[in-house]
Amino acid sequence: MADPERVGPAPAAYRARCSAHSLSLTSQKVPAVEWTLVLGLLLTISYIKRLEKLNDQLSIHLTFKLPEIVWPVEVNYTYCEQFVQKPTTEEAIEERHLLDSIAWPDPPVKDLPVEFSSNPAMSYFVIQGPPEQHIGDQLVVNVHVHNFLDLPKKHGGDFLIARLHSPKLGAGVAGQVHDHDDGTYTVLFPLLWAGEVQVEITMVHPSEAVAVLKRLQEEHPDRIFYKSLFRSGSLSETTFCNLCLPFSQKPLCNFTDPVSGEPWYCYKPEKLGCDTRINHAVGGYTKNLISEYEAHFFKRGINIKVPIPASAMGKVTVLPAKKAIVENSYNAAGYYFNYTWRPLSGAAIQQFTSSSAITHCLRGKIVYMLGDSTVRQWFEYLTAVLPDLKQLNLYTPKRVGPFMAVDSTNNILVSYRCHGPPIRFTTVLSSELHYVANEIDRIQGGPNTVVLVSVWSHFSSFPFENYIRRLRHIRKAVVRLLNRDPETLVVIRTANLQKLGRESSMFNSDWSYLQIDTVLRAMFKGLNVKMLDAWEMTLAHHLPHDLHPPQPIIKNMVDVILSYICPAGKI
Repeated sequence: MADPERVGPAPAAYRARCSAHSLSLTSQKVPAVEWTLVLGLLLTISYIKRLEKLNDQLSIHLTFKLPEIVWPVEVNYTYCEQFVQKPTTEEAIEERHLLDSIAWPDPPVKDLPVEFSSNPAMSYFVIQGPPEQHIGDQLVVNVHVHNFLDLPKKHGGDFLIARLHSPKLGAGVAGQVHDHDDGTYTVLFPLLWAGEVQVEITMVHPSEAVAVLKRLQEEHPDRIFYKSLFRSGSLSETTFCNLCLPFSQKPLCNFTDPVSGEPWYCYKPEKLGCDTRINHAVGGYTKNLISEYEAHFFKRGINIKVPIPASAMGKVTVLPAKKAIVENSYNAAGYYFNYTWRPLSGAAIQQFTSSSAITHCLRGKIVYMLGDSTVRQWFEYLTAVLPDLKQLNLYTPKRVGPFMAVDSTNNILVSYRCHGPPIRFTTVLSSELHYVANEIDRIQGGPNTVVLVSVWSHFSSFPFENYIRRLRHIRKAVVRLLNRDPETLVVIRTANLQKLGRESSMFNSDWSYLQIDTVLRAMFKGLNVKMLDAWEMTLAHHLPHDLHPPQPIIKNMVDVILSYICPAGKI
């Protein structure tokens, strides 16, 4: 870690900027300029009593009570670009392109009554084409989104996901959603197996909820806050920490990484020096972030991950392939069949069903796992299924690490280390806060070296510039590693979907994960690395979404990695 230094008062201009972004929990009102239009439309609706009945049924009336604040945060702030290394011109252009690529449309009119928001229950989808189609064809589905008045929406921006599946066959594939910006969407599926297939379209968030999530991303990057313990002898103090902290009231300790320039700050303890820092931990989650009006767009069972019904036919029968080749405009990463993941490009995936097959593949290998808890799941899987891979007792926290496991007979070493802050683990020794880019720079590389990286889930509450910057440092380190030895295998894990409720949406929404996933893929495109598509592997599977995917999906992921390490014919 860097030798911490005390930071003095902020310039007046910066203090003014932080003040302009201070926390505000004012209630939202419908703009007066829109009321004439709204009232005129409401008067023309003949079934207003039906609407009132619907309101009662869905608890649309403003009866939501906001929870208490867990731990107050003093003020809000931006991501503090003035505290980080300035990007080069080329990097700044890339960042602009990346941000443009994940731009999401805003509703054309803000703060309309809740009844005008997207309602998945009154929306519907229509399958195009005949009820019998063929392997190799592309299934086209049109989605029509309606509001709670059962009127068609006239703009896009809803976050939809799609899956085509055959439960009896243990088969599933993710669909690609196209937003036409007029309340309609087209979903494309490749037809990859014979039999009856069912279409499943899910509204993760209505467009109105996405607008709220965008606001939180910009105005409240501090909604997850962190703390550190400082101790010297019998004296100890705990202070707040984050990527950026306002310092109009207190001086700061600067723990910015000296190599990568990744920023991290803590408020300086009143009686102790910055060099007495002991650990890092998540401090809590800010509540009361949204108004009562906005809360209506985050109701479980109403508009968070709710299926959209079919207007009539919700399934088709897939027949064997025709002789004519059909060109599909959407190519999925892979699909499940018999509960086994089958990628559609690259090396064939093998099934490593025995510990001896896994051991044979890993013989003589050094495997580095770097990142968050979703890569730690692979470490836990291998140490559970390989009896000869013994985990060493490093006296580190059970779910934090670092961890190391060794099979001395077969010369296998597997290790795991979490990435540097922001990280939401309970408590991590400050000496163990290592940045992934720095760890990669310490790896010699070679044909027997495997590097597995998963860095995504802990960045969901920050503006995406922070994630782009972190990935830029990791990418540079990967390039240096591959320059040292191009035979090194590097696998990058993408983001995945998770279980969502109102509270989790404020901090870990699938919408922010989708944005992160898009950025991640773009930044590593063209490099000699393997991408493990966790997004499609969780979306296409029948098991419920979870931040930490269940064991059957982890098994499939490990099989993918082992197939990269030991291509077919080499075992």
